[in-house]
Amino acid sequence: MSLFVQRARATNPGFDVTEENANAVAEICVRLEGLPLAIQLVAARKALGDDVRRSIRGRQLAHSGRRNRVRAKRRVSGGDGAVIDALGRWQSRSTSGRICPEQTKQAGRTSMHDSVTLFRDNFDKLPIGMFSADVGPLTEYHYLDSAAPKEGWSVAAFGSGPAGKAWHIADVDGKHAMRQTFKNDKRYTHPMVAAGDTAWEDYSVEMTFIAPATERCGLVVRYITNRMYYFCGVENGRVVIIKVEDEKAFQDPDETVLAECAASYNAGDRLTLHAVLRGEMIEVTAEGLAAEPVELSCSDTTFPNGKIGLLSDGPADFLSVHVSTDEKSAQTVAEKKARSAAELEELRTKYPAPKVWKKIATPGFGVGRNLRFGDLTGNGVIDILVPQVIQHGPRDAYAEVGCVTAIDLDGNILWRHGEPDADNWFLTNDVGVQIHDIDGDGKNEVVYCRDHKIFIVDGATGTVKRSAELPDSRPPADKFPKILGDCLFFCDLRGLGRKGDILVKDRYWNFWVYDENLTLMWDRTIRTGHYPYAADIDGDGHDEIAIGHSLFDHDGRMLWNNEDNVPDHTDGVAIVDLTGTGSAEPRIFYAGSDAGAYITDLNGKILKHHYIGHVQNPAVLKLRDDLPGLQIVAINFWGNQGILH
Repeated sequence: MSLFVQRARATNPGFDVTEENANAVAEICVRLEGLPLAIQLVAARKALGDDVRRSIRGRQLAHSGRRNRVRAKRRVSGGDGAVIDALGRWQSRSTSGRICPEQTKQAGRTSMHDSVTLFRDNFDKLPIGMFSADVGPLTEYHYLDSAAPKEGWSVAAFGSGPAGKAWHIADVDGKHAMRQTFKNDKRYTHPMVAAGDTAWEDYSVEMTFIAPATERCGLVVRYITNRMYYFCGVENGRVVIIKVEDEKAFQDPDETVLAECAASYNAGDRLTLHAVLRGEMIEVTAEGLAAEPVELSCSDTTFPNGKIGLLSDGPADFLSVHVSTDEKSAQTVAEKKARSAAELEELRTKYPAPKVWKKIATPGFGVGRNLRFGDLTGNGVIDILVPQVIQHGPRDAYAEVGCVTAIDLDGNILWRHGEPDADNWFLTNDVGVQIHDIDGDGKNEVVYCRDHKIFIVDGATGTVKRSAELPDSRPPADKFPKILGDCLFFCDLRGLGRKGDILVKDRYWNFWVYDENLTLMWDRTIRTGHYPYAADIDGDGHDEIAIGHSLFDHDGRMLWNNEDNVPDHTDGVAIVDLTGTGSAEPRIFYAGSDAGAYITDLNGKILKHHYIGHVQNPAVLKLRDDLPGLQIVAINFWGNQGILH
């Protein structure tokens, strides 16, 4: 606290710690983990007095149970090599973790005088069993504790099936090891776990592992995302250094071999990799080979910093990893983290955390996601629609609404259709249910698909106003005689001046368009993707529909189709004037799953195509005042989780 007070008085000579603000100042110091530079930055920049109290109001401490004091010394993660004193100066503790010149000479690798341990793990703190979290697509929408990092490690990329269960903690000769368990045949995604800090720049890594026979296996350094990093390891009888930088085409990774050398090893051999990163230089030594150690070096400036990771395309055991650096680099890391902590604290002060306003119980009729919000009763207050779903399988290929419950914000049930089932909360896909004023009378209806029918019901009472059978199913989505209804979208195809027409689709292949009386207007077969979009792009008073990679006129005439140019399905589409002025010609943005993200003009010409992995859930909005026009946000999921574009 004394450092905070000293720096605060430099900005405001009248500042002092009082009974009123003492707890707030102490909690700020604790939340900044005692980092001296962070404390100095926050104290100097914060508007003192009431702002000190506001900065911590409504938030819990980052780590409960910490004492409100700044520790005199802070141990570096991993513990060996050095400590940092209260003034932010690194002090050598011992040579533990230091690689001495004699060892270096014997190993045949570049000398590393790194006395500060950044990270060390032999996996003994992790319990034997599956390390991966077999959560499927749930973490696309939810935070789950089971998928959170453990002991500093997180699963960086996974897929469905065996890829979702790839990583285990296993017993190898009486010691714990991080084990990768399946053979991956995809080139554009790799089983990977990551650890460390993006602030790391120059560091050394020593990693011991038991390699597969031919598959890519080894160490990831300067990891930015699971699509941008350097790989150092073995593959097909070689020791390699490879730069991975997104993709150059669909599922075709942009990889550059920076250095390679033939090497002799067998499946089950215990190998050790030493990687040294200094500026643009990367030096790698592989030991445990049948012949002499292999040394590689290269120069590249693409990734100046980043975490570490473990990667293997075949079954392999990783036994230990040790990351170290020199005292100057460690000080640089500490300063970068301090600046980030100070910036975060400023943002938390500027944008206070949300507070719980109300909790509503949904006993037996709750759902994992996909709530709908709208004024159902006409009183001007938002109500909530809770649709449970029945999954007929396989996976989420055939799903339909099982029970719909309408409640107000006090949790009072307004009406219900169907019987609730507490087991039907699981929902990771589209389902046909929406709140919308379909007939233009100023009162919302609920439109949903259930029991092979489509229903329009009164929003206030749940009384069925209209219903009709859903269309006959078509191969390959013909498990049932009629479709279940995968997604609903409202549009104005008849030129009513309101969204009075309904688009309903099956999972991936067909869609149908109805009027407000549930009379079928037309239908088409196309690779639909998940979420369509409609807008009047030619000014004729009728909407056009962007669905899949295609654009349809209001009468069902296909205007163009990019299916032959873009593989995979679309996860989301938006038609928008990206300048934000409302006067420029709109563009069409596509989140194209494994095809990445691309933008077309209104004639279907692809203007930009970014091969950035499995792109989903796009949003177009104004995020930054310092940039012209609107910005686009999208996430990655399958095979490339955790990336925000």
